[in-house]
Amino acid sequence: MKKDKLYFLTFLSIAAIFLLIALIASQYFIKVSANQLIEVQVESSKREANEVARFIDFQISSGINKEDVVINIQNIIENSNSNTWFISVFNWSGREVCHPDKTKVGQQVNSNETLLSSLKEKINSDDLYELLMDESNPDLSEIIHISPIKKTDLIVAANVNISGITSQMNTLKGNFYLIFSIMGVLVIVLSFVAVRIIGSSYEKQLELKNTTLASEVLNLSKLNTDLVSYKERIADTSLEEVIEEPLEIEKTRILTYIRNELVPISIADIAYVYTENTITYVICFDGRKSTSNMSLDDIFTHLNATLFFRANRQFIISISAIDKIIKYGNSQLKILLQSKTSDEIIISKNKAAEFKQWLNL
Repeated sequence: MKKDKLYFLTFLSIAAIFLLIALIASQYFIKVSANQLIEVQVESSKREANEVARFIDFQISSGINKEDVVINIQNIIENSNSNTWFISVFNWSGREVCHPDKTKVGQQVNSNETLLSSLKEKINSDDLYELLMDESNPDLSEIIHISPIKKTDLIVAANVNISGITSQMNTLKGNFYLIFSIMGVLVIVLSFVAVRIIGSSYEKQLELKNTTLASEVLNLSKLNTDLVSYKERIADTSLEEVIEEPLEIEKTRILTYIRNELVPISIADIAYVYTENTITYVICFDGRKSTSNMSLDDIFTHLNATLFFRANRQFIISISAIDKIIKYGNSQLKILLQSKTSDEIIISKNKAAEFKQWLNL
């Protein structure tokens, strides 16, 4: 149940992050694309207006009557597409002379502030985009470029149909939103599936580790149980009963030193023996600490192998001194002694099997 809730929260997080990014990115991409489209169309309209102006100038310079030229231009542009960008001609008085919509011929051209600002030769596409997207603008069309004809009162104008461009921009927005919606669904679904796959793989690995750990805990518990059982057998049997035929080299005491004093220590009282800085120390169960001239190897040869174990190069430990056996590292064991010592006795992986067999003697 918790995993399902976690996956659901992951799904919501991915969806929320994508929606936030898409909301910001879509506005940016829409404006950039719209500006590029407008810039191309503006340049095309300017070029067309300049070509028409040169054509009219050429005809008038060739001696053709201005009225005939105007009629010819009107016939050319009449009924042409004026939904977005179109060409018109007006005179200095501000009246339309030629227009795709013949009913507008003779009407006054708009001369408000918006129109005047749109007559700038170096109009910025960002400014024009804001102008076109301004829903408060009541005008249906705006002049974005003019090309006066020499020695006449005629001016060729490049016009933009605001409502048509607005519709074009809205279509562009709709396409972008559709693309982002499809991308969003794909990204969210694929991300969610990826999270589920990765999560399931991690859970399987975790379950495998837990199973292995549980098995190791059981083995360690059995090892400690064997230790307790062996201690009970040692407690119920005297040292003489355990050792039926002591070896000739086995001793019951070893000679140690406390400062300049010679102190004999009974082997039965030894908790553990260790070496440090080439000095051998003998530690008793009551906490007494003395030193010996013998090496660890020499001492171990005089000890009963059923009661003492050579844990490593530094330590010899008594079975009765072991308090706990703990799993340590990669198949290693850590021995905790009953005496108060800060030393850690680590049995290596190679020695661990021998130690377990020793406990089962």
